[in-house]
Amino acid sequence: MSLKESLNELKDIDFADLDIQQIGVWPVALKAILIILIPLIVVTLGYFLKVREISELTERAVAQEAVLFQQYQEKAFLAANLDAYREQMVELDKTFGALLKQLPKDTEVPGLLEDITAVAYGSGLVMKSISLQPEKVTEFYVELPIKIDVTGDYHDFGSFVSGVASLPRIVTLHDYVIDQAEGSQLNMQIDAKTYRYKAEAEQ
Repeated sequence: MSLKESLNELKDIDFADLDIQQIGVWPVALKAILIILIPLIVVTLGYFLKVREISELTERAVAQEAVLFQQYQEKAFLAANLDAYREQMVELDKTFGALLKQLPKDTEVPGLLEDITAVAYGSGLVMKSISLQPEKVTEFYVELPIKIDVTGDYHDFGSFVSGVASLPRIVTLHDYVIDQAEGSQLNMQIDAKTYRYKAEAEQ
């Protein structure tokens, strides 16, 4: 049967008279079209129902693989440098312990006040007053403010600041005010701060 005859046969078909149960007697041209269309429909439905789902799962797996590989690289780097990190931790523990020793205990604060007073006298200053202020508690340590009022000259003040910085305990100086005193003397008010480690009971 030629193509022209097949097309003419299709034109003459009354689709209302076709019965799916008698597909064997349908015109050859119509059966040929069905043979072509059915696999196309099956493949299309298969793609949208299954292949696309598999494709999306594959894309997610590839993305997860990249994340896992990055995590693996990071952990492999940490594992390769584990000994170095352990040495650093030992060194940090030693440093932390040394710093803790520089923080005064409650019983050592009066001695620290005496040391600051001695530095002031040794620098040629006249100590007008030195007094502890209320403690300030932070997350990891307790701040102990000390208000200092001394009289002297600029060189004496410089010597005093240098002497306080060289004390074995950690003491920082803040918020100084210098005013004219009697004669050629100057008056300096300055806040010193020392720190102590926060005890577990205070946390």
